[in-house]
Amino acid sequence: MVPVLRLLRMANTQAPRIGDLIRAGERSFSFEFFPPKDEAGEVQLWQAISEFEPYRPTFVSVTYGAGGSTRETTVRVTGRIATETSLTPLGHLTCVGHTREELEGILDAYAEAGVHNVLALRGDPAEGPRAEWAPTEGGLNYAQELVEMASARHEFSVGVAAFPEGHPSAESLDHDADVLVAKARAGAEFAVTQMFFRASDYFALVERVRARGVDIAILPGIMPILNLNAIRRQGELIGTEVPAEIIDRISAHEGDPVAVRAEGIKIAVELCDELLAGGAPGLHFYTLNRSKATREIFAALNMSV
Repeated sequence: MVPVLRLLRMANTQAPRIGDLIRAGERSFSFEFFPPKDEAGEVQLWQAISEFEPYRPTFVSVTYGAGGSTRETTVRVTGRIATETSLTPLGHLTCVGHTREELEGILDAYAEAGVHNVLALRGDPAEGPRAEWAPTEGGLNYAQELVEMASARHEFSVGVAAFPEGHPSAESLDHDADVLVAKARAGAEFAVTQMFFRASDYFALVERVRARGVDIAILPGIMPILNLNAIRRQGELIGTEVPAEIIDRISAHEGDPVAVRAEGIKIAVELCDELLAGGAPGLHFYTLNRSKATREIFAALNMSV
């Protein structure tokens, strides 16, 4: 029997809608990349993409730099994935630095490149997620408005970001859940979370959203800890806590990078197991444009090609 996801791809080979693929009921597995900064980065990116393609992920996403700094590269890379691979790409789009007219133009560029799935984000100022937000003159102020713009065109399946520990600018976890619910009601078909390290934080977010009468699929974002200091710095920036027990487990191998890496992957596997056992609709991996760690996690989860 051909899997449901494969049938959907066969029925709509031009542009599978990620919302439809997720609603089909099979577990969603996806990988995230960022636009390369130079030729060497371009080689590394396409190597990773080629290594992930045999896994037949539900989709792969390409990020958008702070302040809209990688717009052209993001659209170019996402378009190449759409036309040169069998993968379904998800292009990121942010409000930062763009007028309404420019945002419509970027959506036009995505559509012309064969990309019909977008992740609609307010985005971070160039100074980072904790910097004071100021909308662009003639632009949008909230991700909800961008969701409305993209979904109104009907040619796009629209996803949004979710934050198990709350966005750094959120007044409270309840307020943060209200924002996600508003984005879902504006037309978002699925959400992808920021990285986190406690399954309880993810399930609490899902419960807050369900309590508000919204059943949008929320895909948990997974980032294996391969360098504790780097992850802690990133976590402080985006409001994600590395729990003390995880710090203790990683720190026990200080001075042995091979052992640190192995423990980080083990922790990620444990988190994935707990999430899937608890009913998460799939997993979204932040790959940092490398495939090895994610492929090791897949192997440990018995999800090899």
